[in-house]
Amino acid sequence: MITLNSLTKFYPSELGNQYIFQDLNFTIPAGHNIAILGSNGSGKSTLFRLLAGSEYPNKGKVITDKSISWPVALATGIHPQMTGRENTRFIGRVNGVQNLDEYEEKVKDFAELGIKYDLPVRSYSSGMRSRLAFGCCVAIDFDIYLIDEATSVGDQKFRKKAKTALLNKSQTANVIMVSHDMKEIKEFCDSAIILHDGQLTFYSDLSHALQAYEQL
Repeated sequence: MITLNSLTKFYPSELGNQYIFQDLNFTIPAGHNIAILGSNGSGKSTLFRLLAGSEYPNKGKVITDKSISWPVALATGIHPQMTGRENTRFIGRVNGVQNLDEYEEKVKDFAELGIKYDLPVRSYSSGMRSRLAFGCCVAIDFDIYLIDEATSVGDQKFRKKAKTALLNKSQTANVIMVSHDMKEIKEFCDSAIILHDGQLTFYSDLSHALQAYEQL
């Protein structure tokens, strides 16, 4: 369960503060694989960053006793001066991984970096960085995985591998997904949260949520 407690988020502008959420109280229930739906500019990405802890509210807090991943395809926290292996060990230590040797080999195999795993990340392509971040994420057993267009990582072969890995994770953990691909949402999610006018509405049935979303 994730609780949003009096959550306020705004961005300053020349016209004053532009509020995304204002004194929002909401509980995201446990035990569901949830799609976040809303029209452009409704705050989906902002909510995602708040859940990930990569952005902070202006007021209020996000409360949970669950371990939550970073967005799985986002290369946040990957240091360009460190090698892929060094980044992996660092991420593993930060996230409390017990067997770092096993973890780094698991990430190497999944990310398919070969000998480049021991080269500085600054020499990687953007796709290689994303594969490294993805591998680091799915090799850790989080309670909740944040998925943001994650299956667009890499070439077709790797995208298929990434989707299979995430679908497997969704059987033993929960996912919260932002995606524009309705087919992908139906594959991963059983329920949804719709963002509209700064308010959140939870639908336990995905089909009902998609009907409501189409009417926005």
